[in-house]
Amino acid sequence: MSLFFFLPQFTNAQSNKNIQFLSKAGVLDSLYSKTLKEYRQFYVQLPQGYDATKNDKYPVAFILDGEVFLPTVHNVQNFYSGGFTPEMVLIGISNADNRMRDLTTSKIKEMNGMPFNQENGEAANFSNFIEKELIPFIENKYPVTNFRTLIGHSYGGLFTLHTFLHKPNLFSNYIAIDPSVDWDNQKLLTKAKEKLASNDYKEKSLFMSLGGQLHWQKPEITIDNVMKDTSDFTLFGRSNIMFSDMIKQNKVDGLAFEWKFYPRDLHGTIPFPSIMDGLISVFQWYQMENTQKFNLPTTSTEELSKIIKYRAEKLEKYFGYSVPPYPEFLLNMSGYMSMDMEQMKRAKMFFEFAIEYYPKNANAYDSMADYYERNGDNTTAIKFIEKALEINDDEYYKKRMEELKKK
Repeated sequence: MSLFFFLPQFTNAQSNKNIQFLSKAGVLDSLYSKTLKEYRQFYVQLPQGYDATKNDKYPVAFILDGEVFLPTVHNVQNFYSGGFTPEMVLIGISNADNRMRDLTTSKIKEMNGMPFNQENGEAANFSNFIEKELIPFIENKYPVTNFRTLIGHSYGGLFTLHTFLHKPNLFSNYIAIDPSVDWDNQKLLTKAKEKLASNDYKEKSLFMSLGGQLHWQKPEITIDNVMKDTSDFTLFGRSNIMFSDMIKQNKVDGLAFEWKFYPRDLHGTIPFPSIMDGLISVFQWYQMENTQKFNLPTTSTEELSKIIKYRAEKLEKYFGYSVPPYPEFLLNMSGYMSMDMEQMKRAKMFFEFAIEYYPKNANAYDSMADYYERNGDNTTAIKFIEKALEINDDEYYKKRMEELKKK
């Protein structure tokens, strides 16, 4: 019997069967930016499990071109959060206006040999807006922690790498999807080596992707021979590969780095697989370990305890703050299943961990009361029901108390 790896989003599917329309992701919000001298819109998606009464806070992902990509990130989270990625608040920053201005990293006056008059090169200013205005606004208004992920595609990917190099501590994770590293004759590359050598990337993660259209005109140019081509038609792909190689050659200390090539995807299709693979990659450390041992009745209580404590320590190391290693319902369910298998020591351990990591959850104390009642200790069971009532003055716990006192 498997205890792990069913997804909580499917547990309430029946309750949603009568809805008439599928909901859209993201609620619109905005703030006035003194840095940009304009209002900036963004979209906010809270986690599915969010409950305002619990005062829980979540990691946060900032998504450039949010009106386009926030729904995709939300869909990926619906399938992968909990086991592969943490629940997160998603912030989709609108770049519908002034995209070229805000996301490009240096000023140019010509492109492809022609005069270029569109406003550009203000990435540093846009970065200041995110750091000094948007992030404080989000942290003040929404239930987020300071563990942040930045996601960008194309010019957004260029901006993501620019932030990675110039403000590495602003985010913990960076996902640069088919980034335009060729911008301004690869100017970002000229500064990358120095920044990579001097910055501290301990506990940071970077995921980069590259699409399969490596030459604008010649399909015979492949990942195996693209670096031999010196034409402008391959500059985009070659720049991406050069940035990746620079990171690998410099062996950046503490950085978790993954680069992935998508031979069947174009620049416009690559965001979908990159968002999925990128989130799984930068949160690889978050994924549950030794799950098979939870499913084996022969695993000792002592070994399970070590696994749970190790995960709690690991999550605190990466997040920078204490995080319950598993959802309350998972610890609770494991306790009941252990009782059903007459493994009482094991059941008690799961219920104890549920109380330790969720001390304000009335259900955790109610479950421990069930454990003591099952083992004939009604006096102790009543004490745990009393604690549950202190947290939640619910009629159910009152009836439980009356029933226990009658025995």
